[in-house]
Amino acid sequence: MNLIASADKNWAIGKDNKLLVRVPEDMKFFRRMTTGKVVVMGRKTLESFPNQAPLPNRVNIVLTRDRAYRKEGVVLVHDMEELGEELKKYPDGDIFVIGGESIYRQLLDDCDTAYITRWDFAYDADAHLPNLDEREDWKLAEKGEEQTCFDLIYSFDRYERV
Repeated sequence: MNLIASADKNWAIGKDNKLLVRVPEDMKFFRRMTTGKVVVMGRKTLESFPNQAPLPNRVNIVLTRDRAYRKEGVVLVHDMEELGEELKKYPDGDIFVIGGESIYRQLLDDCDTAYITRWDFAYDADAHLPNLDEREDWKLAEKGEEQTCFDLIYSFDRYERV
């Protein structure tokens, strides 16, 4: 299973249920990596999308404890056991965990690869990823080429479980 996220230099990923920054190349990278695949997210992440609509051309699996919650176009699961059963239907390499913070934390140990867009900036944030650079079970496998958008520097990095 894969994890895909956008994180600043302090591993922050969001504020007020929104991304910290929106850069067209990052959005294209996300689409390229996840289109035609399975995306796993929490309910609040789904609700942060435009019109709270599922991502097109993907299987959208939403983990929520709210058993009364209904949303057209998504597969709803209510606990980790249900999620595990649902994920058995798909090839492991086709599954991408896309957030938010609690979903990343719950599923990080089930992931083998993490695609992280790293921003060379520290934002005011209220949601963070675990710092993969400090974890002994993860290593930076590929440091992406430095990119810029106006004055913002970033790279597309790939981490692998050791």
